[in-house]
Amino acid sequence: MRGILGWGVHLPYRRLDRAAIAAVAGGGGGRGTRTVACYDEDSTTMGVAAARAALRTTPVAVRSLWFATTEPAYLDRTNATGVHAALRLDRTVAAYDAVGSVRGALGALRAGLAGDSGSLVVAGDLRTGLPGGPDEATGGDGAAALLVGSEADGPVLAEVLGWTSLTEEFLDRWRTPGAPVARSWEERFGETRYTALGTEALKLALDEAGTGPGHVDRLIVAGLNGRAAKAVAARSGIEAGKVADRLDATVGNTGAAQPAMLLAAALETARPNALIVLISLSDGADVVVLRTTEALAGYRPASSVAAQTAAGAPVSYGRYLAWRGLLPVEPPRRPEPGRTSSSAANRNAEWKFGFVGSTGADGNVQLPPSPLQELRHPMADALGTIVTFTTDRLAYSPSPPLVFAVVDFDGGGRLPVELTDVDADEVAIGGRVEMTFRRLFTADGIHNYFWKARPVRGGEES
Repeated sequence: MRGILGWGVHLPYRRLDRAAIAAVAGGGGGRGTRTVACYDEDSTTMGVAAARAALRTTPVAVRSLWFATTEPAYLDRTNATGVHAALRLDRTVAAYDAVGSVRGALGALRAGLAGDSGSLVVAGDLRTGLPGGPDEATGGDGAAALLVGSEADGPVLAEVLGWTSLTEEFLDRWRTPGAPVARSWEERFGETRYTALGTEALKLALDEAGTGPGHVDRLIVAGLNGRAAKAVAARSGIEAGKVADRLDATVGNTGAAQPAMLLAAALETARPNALIVLISLSDGADVVVLRTTEALAGYRPASSVAAQTAAGAPVSYGRYLAWRGLLPVEPPRRPEPGRTSSSAANRNAEWKFGFVGSTGADGNVQLPPSPLQELRHPMADALGTIVTFTTDRLAYSPSPPLVFAVVDFDGGGRLPVELTDVDADEVAIGGRVEMTFRRLFTADGIHNYFWKARPVRGGEES
């Protein structure tokens, strides 16, 4: 038996009200909200957050890591190595990218299921479009991680019964290297092709699994073409009440992360022995048929999709555009930070990426780690308390003001650290915080990753 062993999801804290778009862009927008990655988040940092959530509830011995995105932080290097370092995985754990298309996420999942036991499949995406356009309004940012393997790795929560993939070459969406946003043909063209592919692949997958539409308890249809997703669901032969919500009104389409995210949402409410079908429409069609097991009844995710969807705080349209680089704004009148040293980062990788301190014979925790202390002390999962803070409106920051706090960690250790996902007026002494992996700044094309603190809130990772 091979299948899903656990999952984790990350939805950014900020939400953009689509109604605010038309007043500025002159069109577009619509109803509902979409998730917006903070200025210090990218596909890598969100992938780390989702993977940490998955490993927190399912401590599987990971043997391979697959990372999928359409918006990689780097080209010509492996982004999965950054996720690997932040998770403090063993050097023997192979890490690979599947970047460039939404379909890469399903390819990564299939490779994880077919390869070594205990695979971690992570997908993170930022979806951006031109102001006032449909991609801007319908997109969403987020990440999802699936732990996959066999019964030898741990309880299988959902067994894979069948998988059918159909591939067809047709150009409905594209983005050339260096282009800031994607372009697409008229939506009806993609709808026509995907509807035929999706319905054919669904029949083949159900036949392989030895079942039919009448036995399906939940149908998930993922893909960037919303009209095609609705058409496939309508022609599937599965009752409309069993079609999963695509989270369009609250989260938006999270691209490469959407298939795993919608699957996680379905598993959160599924009962044992339920038949779940996942269809992903991207450059063809992939259909996965899964059967939940009795083990699902005892599983609790670290932070559910439903709870994270209900959480969050608004972000203005202007700030969203500035964070995305679509609205040039006056930069801080301070010297920009210099390029991060690759050699220095390599020497301090355990601290920089893993947030690992040290302890001495007396048990006191040292942050950063002391070269005189050999015992390493992982701190990424430690909670802390704000003992003092400052709001700095002069320091360089892509999104001023910068809020800095001195944090005392539970179990020992004190560190001055930047706060994120927070408004300056809500910070208070005694506030509880948790650590999150973020991007400090980018200089000369090099991203400087490190850890920040954010308030502990209900519905988020803890």
